[in-house]
Amino acid sequence: MSNHHIAFVFPGQGSQKVGMLTEMAAANPIVEQTFAEASAVLGYDLWNLVHNGAQTDLNLTERTQPILLTASVALWRIWCEQTPVRPKLMAGHSLGEWSALVCAGVIDFAAAVKLVQQRGMFMQAAVPEGEGAMAAVIGLEAEVIKNICTKVACGDVLAPVNFNSPEQTVIAGAAAAVERAIVLCRDAKAKRAILLPVSAPFHTEMMRPAAEKLALQIEQTRFNTPKTPIVHNVHAQVESDSDTIKALMIEQIYSPVRWVDCVNNMVADGIEVAVECGPGKVLSGLNKRIVRSLRALTIETPAELDNAVSAFNQI
Repeated sequence: MSNHHIAFVFPGQGSQKVGMLTEMAAANPIVEQTFAEASAVLGYDLWNLVHNGAQTDLNLTERTQPILLTASVALWRIWCEQTPVRPKLMAGHSLGEWSALVCAGVIDFAAAVKLVQQRGMFMQAAVPEGEGAMAAVIGLEAEVIKNICTKVACGDVLAPVNFNSPEQTVIAGAAAAVERAIVLCRDAKAKRAILLPVSAPFHTEMMRPAAEKLALQIEQTRFNTPKTPIVHNVHAQVESDSDTIKALMIEQIYSPVRWVDCVNNMVADGIEVAVECGPGKVLSGLNKRIVRSLRALTIETPAELDNAVSAFNQI
C-alpha cells in the first residue's frame, strides 16, 4: 500500500551515537540480525562497536558509514514488517543516499555495506589529516556564503557543500581557506560559524581521488531499477536508469548536497510527511526549517514507530 503523501529520508554522518537503537533492539530481533549481516561482511562485530566502543571509534569515517547504513536498513525492515504502508519517495543526506538505495531495492545490503566501508576509507585517505576542514554557517543566506568563499579562496579549494536549510550551509575545502571564510562569515553577522569535528573536506573537489577509486568498485556492483523513486543529492531529481544512478553516486562524493532543493522538490510532488529512518532527528529538524508545513516523524524507538504506524494506518 503506497501513500502518496509520504517520503522516507535517511540521515548521514553525524547521527551516530554510542548505544543507539538499544530500545528498538530489545523490542525487535531484526536490529541485531541486520547488524550481524553487516558484521559478517566487515569482519568485526558492528553491534558490539556501537554499544561498547568509544564515540571516537564510531566517528571514524570507515566505521561511521556502515554503522548508519545498517541502522537505517534495520529500521526500514522493521517498518516493512509492521505496516504495508510504503513511501512515494525516498531521499538520503550524503551517506544516507546509500541507505535509500538499499531500501529502494537498487543494491543488495551486503554489497552496500562493503561499498560504504570503502567509501569511508577512500574519503579519509584522499586528503591528509589536517589539510582539509568543514564548517557550519548559520544565519547567512547561501548566496552570501558562496560569495565569501569565492572572495577568500585565493587559489585553494573552498565552497558551500551542504545546503542543509535556508539558515544553515556547510562549507568545506583547504583548512586555511575554511578558517579565512569563518572570519568573514562572522564579520557578515552570521549567527554561528564553527568548525565541524570531521577529518576530511567532504563533497569538495578534494574528494575526486576517492570518487575515482569508488567508481571502480561501483562498476562491479549490480544496481537495479528503484522500486521507490529516490531524489538524489546531486541534482535533487529522481532517476530510474541504474547506470545513471551509479554515475550520480560517484559524482555525489565531490558534489554539494542540495538538501534544500531535495525537500522542496519532494513537497512540490505532494509529500506532506517525511519519516526519518535512522538514528537521531537531524533531518527532521532541517526539513521543518525548509518547509514549515512538512510533518516530521521519527521511528528510532518502539514508541516512535508505533506512533508513525498508527498515524498512517488511520489515513
